[in-house]
Amino acid sequence: MPNSLQSEPVAAVLDRLYAQAEKIDPEVLEPAMAEARRRKGPLDDRELAGMLRRAFMPVSRDVGHLLYMMVRTSRCRRVIEFGTSFGISTIFLAAALKDSGGGTLVTTELEPDKVRRAREHFAEAGLSDIVEVREGDARETLRDVEPDVDFVLLDGWKGLYLPVLQLLEPKLRTGSLIIADDIDLMPEVLTPYLQYVHRERSPYFAVKVPMGDGLDVAMWTR
Repeated sequence: MPNSLQSEPVAAVLDRLYAQAEKIDPEVLEPAMAEARRRKGPLDDRELAGMLRRAFMPVSRDVGHLLYMMVRTSRCRRVIEFGTSFGISTIFLAAALKDSGGGTLVTTELEPDKVRRAREHFAEAGLSDIVEVREGDARETLRDVEPDVDFVLLDGWKGLYLPVLQLLEPKLRTGSLIIADDIDLMPEVLTPYLQYVHRERSPYFAVKVPMGDGLDVAMWTR
């Protein structure tokens, strides 16, 4: 059974991107956290977005491996990702599709420089034929995705998890998996999303997974 994560060029691209993230993210995130502490509260969305333009904020390798296994074992063919960043999580997802025989991955990112660089990374990893990167607000770029979505990764702006999920609901198939990343980072922002998928008589069957900065794994049951 092939595993692109353990061979070139995917392995080399991931190693390089994780090394860059390890160097750059502290330089970017520490000033943002210091400013939030100084103000004794969170920064507004626009200001925070500006400060994080260079940040990778990638999924951990363990989470990436879990995403890869989920896509492969579920035999996914159509994957949606909200929040490309520089493309690390996308590479795990696209590699899983490739190793399973193919499929399509639509990922969306608001920051133009991240879009440009992510596309370069996908080309280097030999995954461009699987990944379509859409630049802009996910509430617009994901409106016309094809139906029968098998898998969704929510890893962008936390306050948009719920509207993006609701936008995609008509396109989900029964048994689709929805993974929400970083649920422990900004719990107050993600409360509406978590209440929605975990509520009584929800069309989702959901469980929290203590990996990385917290995952919520939900299955669409309708």
